[in-house]
Amino acid sequence: MSKVTEQIAVKLPDGSSKSLTAGQTGADLAQSISQGLYRKSVGLMLNGELRDLFTPLKDGDTVRILTPDDPEAIELLRHTTAHVMAQAVQKLFPNAKIAIGPTIQDGFYYDFDIADHTLNPDDLIAIEAEMKKIAEANQKLVRFDIPDVDQQLGDFKNAGERFKAELLEEHRHHNPTLYLMQDKEGKTIWNDFCRGPHLPSTNHIKAFKLLRVSGSYWRGDEHKDRLQRIYATSFWHKKDLEAYLQRLEEAEKRDHRRLAKQLDLFSTHDEVGAGLIFWHPNLATVRDTIENYWRLEHKRRGYQFVYTPHIANEELYRISGHLENYGENMYSPMDIDGQPYRAKPMNCPGHIMIYKSKLRSYRDLPIRMAELGTVYRYERSGVLHGMLRVRGFTQDDSHIFCTPEQLEGEIEGILDLIDSLMTTFGYKYKAYLATRPEGSTMGTDEEWEMATSALEGAMKKRNMDYEVDEGGGAFYAPKIDVKLFDAIGREWQGPTVQVDLTLPNRFDVNYIGEDGHKHKVIMVHRAVLGSMERFCGGLIEHYAGAFPLWLAPTQVVVLPISDRHLERAQEITRMMQDLDMRVRLDARSETVNYRIREAQVEQIPYMVVIGDKELENNVVALRHRRKGNLGVLSAEDLIARLKEEIETKQGNDPEESNSSN
Repeated sequence: MSKVTEQIAVKLPDGSSKSLTAGQTGADLAQSISQGLYRKSVGLMLNGELRDLFTPLKDGDTVRILTPDDPEAIELLRHTTAHVMAQAVQKLFPNAKIAIGPTIQDGFYYDFDIADHTLNPDDLIAIEAEMKKIAEANQKLVRFDIPDVDQQLGDFKNAGERFKAELLEEHRHHNPTLYLMQDKEGKTIWNDFCRGPHLPSTNHIKAFKLLRVSGSYWRGDEHKDRLQRIYATSFWHKKDLEAYLQRLEEAEKRDHRRLAKQLDLFSTHDEVGAGLIFWHPNLATVRDTIENYWRLEHKRRGYQFVYTPHIANEELYRISGHLENYGENMYSPMDIDGQPYRAKPMNCPGHIMIYKSKLRSYRDLPIRMAELGTVYRYERSGVLHGMLRVRGFTQDDSHIFCTPEQLEGEIEGILDLIDSLMTTFGYKYKAYLATRPEGSTMGTDEEWEMATSALEGAMKKRNMDYEVDEGGGAFYAPKIDVKLFDAIGREWQGPTVQVDLTLPNRFDVNYIGEDGHKHKVIMVHRAVLGSMERFCGGLIEHYAGAFPLWLAPTQVVVLPISDRHLERAQEITRMMQDLDMRVRLDARSETVNYRIREAQVEQIPYMVVIGDKELENNVVALRHRRKGNLGVLSAEDLIARLKEEIETKQGNDPEESNSSN
C-alpha cells in the first residue's frame, strides 16, 4: 500500500495560495512559481520574518520570496558578507578569535581578538582579496541545529573561541544553530555560531568594501576584552557601492570634527574629560544666534523662560523615577551637608517644582515653560563622538502643563513650531510615533492609550506623514520622534514630543478645575532642537561649514586694496557694525587675492573690496565665497541687500553645501 504524501498550502503576497508537499522549502516554492524567480531568489519573508531560502514551510504560512530587488534582502547580503570577512580574517590570521558581526545601517562590522597584531590598511587589502576568492568559490551556507550544546561548547573552548562559547552558553535554551560554509563537495570550510538568516551561497556577493578598523570592547564594556573591529559594507551592484563610497567621501569632508579645526569652532581636552565641549568664539556666535532666534519664536507662542539648578538632592530623582529607570546614565552622588546630590540628567523635575510653587487653576493653563538647560549624562567612552555624543549638553527643553481638552491643540502647536524651525534651517524631516516599550514602564494601559492617541491625532490633523515605531517610547511616555535629513540625505535625531501622565502622578501635580476640585495636570515634554551640541554639530555637517549669512560667525570681511582705500573701508565697516552685522576689516599688507582666498577658506559669506575704481565711483565690489564676483553697488544698496538676507534668514543655495567647491 503506497504512503500518502501530506500536502500543505501556503499563502502568497497576492492573496492566492500554493499547494506544496510537506517538508518543501522556500526554494521549492520559488521553483514551482517560475524558474526565473528561482534563479533570482535569495531568501524569504516568512510570516513577516526574514528567513533563509531553504527554510522548510508549514501549512498556513504566509510567504514572500525575496530577490535582490527587495529592500529586506540587503540584510541577508550584508550578514553573509560579514561571515565571508570573518572566514578571510581567520584564514590570514589563524590565531584570530571572532566575537560578533552584526549588520548596521549601510553595512556591517565584525569584532576580532588578534594576539600580537594590530590590523592596518594593508591588511584590509589582503582581507578583501581573500574575501573575493571565497565569494567566487560559491561556498554554500548551511544552517545546522546544534544537537549537543555541551559538546559544542567543548569544541569552541578547545579552539580558543571563548567569545563563541560565552554566546552559546547564554543561548543554550534558544535552539542554537551554527552556519556552516561548505565547498562544492560539501566539506565544511568554516563555521560560526549564528542564528542567521543568510544567503544560500557566496556567489551573490559581488560588491563589497572594507572601510576602516577601530578599537572596541567585548559586549561594549571597557572593563572587558579589547578587540579590533572592521567596518565594511556590501551592495548587490558595483554602481551602488561606488555611489555609497562617494557619499562617504563627501561625509568625511563634512565631518564636524575636521571642520572644527579648519574653522576654529570647538575643542575637547583630556585634562577636562571626554565628552565635554568647549565652544570657541566662532561656534559660540552661531549658537548665540540660534538661541536668540529660538527665544523669539517661543515668545511669539506664549512660552515663559525659566532657569533651574544643575544639581539637586537625590530624592528628587527618586520621586521622578530616574534613579530606578535611568540610574546607569546618571553620575555618582556627591555629598553635600550629609545628603546625596546628583548632577541633573533631565530638566523636567525642576520645571515641575516651579509649577508646584503655587496653586494653579484651569484658567492658568496651558503653562508653557522653556529652558536652555544643561544636563549631564554618562555615556561610555566608546560611543562619544565629537559634538554628536557627549556627556554634558544643553537641551532646548520645554514642558507644557495643560488639561486633557487642551492636549491635542498643544501638540499641534509644537508640530507647527518644529516645522517652522526645521524649514528655516533647511532640513527635510520625517516623523515617527514611538509607542510603549516592553518591560518596565510607568503608568496604566489607559494612560498610555490616551497619550498615544493624542500624539497620533495631532499628526493626522496636520496631515503629516509618519511611521509607527513599535516599542520606541520612553519608559514614562509615548512620543513623536522627528528625524532630520541633511544636505546629503543622512538621517539625524531631531525634535521629540512626549505626553507624560506619569510624572504628574508621582509628583502630585494638580490644577483646580471648573468644578472646584483638584485634577491631575497633563505634562508634555518637548525639545525642538534637541541638544545645542548635537544640533550645531549636525548643522556644521549639513552646511559643510558654510553657514548661511544670518548664522555665519563673520558675515562680511571688508578688504581695502591699499592704504589709500583704508578710510573708506573703515567707514563701510562702521555702517555695518551700527546695524549689528558681524563684519571684520582686513587691512593687512598681503595681496587682496590672498586675503580673498583666506576669507573663502574661513567660509565668510561675503567680501567687500574697495580699490581706486570703487573709491572714484563711490561704490564697492561685492564678492561671494562660492559665486565669486557679484559686481559693484553703492554702500546703501549693499547694506540693504545684506540686511534683507539676514532678516529673512535665507538659506544657502544648494551649491553652497557642496564641500568640494
